[in-house]
Amino acid sequence: MSYDAVPGGTPQPLPTADSPDAESTLPATASETTPDNPWPLQLLSRKLKTHIERAPAAWIEGQVIELNRRGGSAFVTLRDTDAEISLPASLWSNVLDRQKVPLERGSRVVALVKPEFWLKTGRLNMSIKDIRPVGLGDLLARIERLRQALGAEGLFSESRKKRLPLLPHRIGLITGRDSDAKKDVLRNAALRWPAVEFAIREVAVQGVTAVTQILAALRELDADPHVDVIVIARGGGALEDLLPFSNEELVRAVSAAATPVVSAIGHEADHPILDDVADLRASTPTDAAKRIVPDVAEELARVRQAREQLHRNVSRLVDRETDSLNALRSRPVLAFPEGMVTARAEDIERLRKHAHTAVSSAVVRAVDQMHHLRAQVRALSPQKTLDRGYAVVQVTGADGIGHDVVRSPDQAPDGTELTLRLAEGRLSAVSSGASGNPSKQQQNED
Repeated sequence: MSYDAVPGGTPQPLPTADSPDAESTLPATASETTPDNPWPLQLLSRKLKTHIERAPAAWIEGQVIELNRRGGSAFVTLRDTDAEISLPASLWSNVLDRQKVPLERGSRVVALVKPEFWLKTGRLNMSIKDIRPVGLGDLLARIERLRQALGAEGLFSESRKKRLPLLPHRIGLITGRDSDAKKDVLRNAALRWPAVEFAIREVAVQGVTAVTQILAALRELDADPHVDVIVIARGGGALEDLLPFSNEELVRAVSAAATPVVSAIGHEADHPILDDVADLRASTPTDAAKRIVPDVAEELARVRQAREQLHRNVSRLVDRETDSLNALRSRPVLAFPEGMVTARAEDIERLRKHAHTAVSSAVVRAVDQMHHLRAQVRALSPQKTLDRGYAVVQVTGADGIGHDVVRSPDQAPDGTELTLRLAEGRLSAVSSGASGNPSKQQQNED
């Protein structure tokens, strides 16, 4: 380190790339660097080391595909269990020595990994602080935890499951390459329904590429509008071989598929999660073919039975309706329909005669009553009184016609001209005044 003299003070060290004062004259961030003002390589390395080693350790799961010991250290390569992704890492030999069962190639492990950056060489190293093998019990426990979590989401609910078509025209089949499961499905389906068609996708059904290939085939068949149902088939196997069928991504893809999916893994002891989420679980690929495709002989027999039953039902219906029609036709109202008209005609004639008689009687009675009233009126008329010899005395007016009827002698004093109305004609007279005793005369008249 060199020094620079400061006037009136003590010597000060000159700034170098290792000192904070040197960094203060450099760009603060990588985006601020330029060709004229670059970072020193060591500064970038230190910043990378600080950033990388700030990351916390993480537990990861993988499969050991390479293991080499070199003195007190060891180097391993881990590969993802469901994808073609690998990661080299290093660890101390004493970490391996702590294992009860020595690790080998192909072992499934979980490891606590911490990233490290080697400053001098600029290399990134993944340091394994702890490593543990994953046993069969651990795998089963993990599958059950995933099964319970997905079940709590409702992915296994019966309401989400789709009904299979009665007669699928085309079946999508996802199975291993030239596998027995493929042959069983094709053979049994062809025996039951020869016209059935298949869209076959041969994929890896175990290993690191199984999930990726099955997912791709599932999405391709689900997007095909001509595929009515999809079968994922495998002829059983060990638990480790069936792990892809319990993969969460695959299970969710099956649940989200628009086409009905049938699981035909053929493993009864520990069934994968695919069996729970599928719309139909078949015990074996052969069982899947039998449950998806109907038997043509059985269907033809059912058609014959249905036709015979339909014929019997129609015959019984026709016979029953014929008997009902005959019963209706045998009734008097239908056997002799004119009887209704005849009976009503007789009633009408009888009522007509009764009405005519009643009207005639009423007219006769009315005529008799009219004659009687006419006789009464005539008997009480003034003319009849005149006919009996009486006369009507009236005072003759200036016009020579009688007007006021004389009811008292006082109305016709002496010399009053009178007009007498008789039964036939009129007479003129002159009053000579009252004569005699009216009372006696009245008595004599009475």
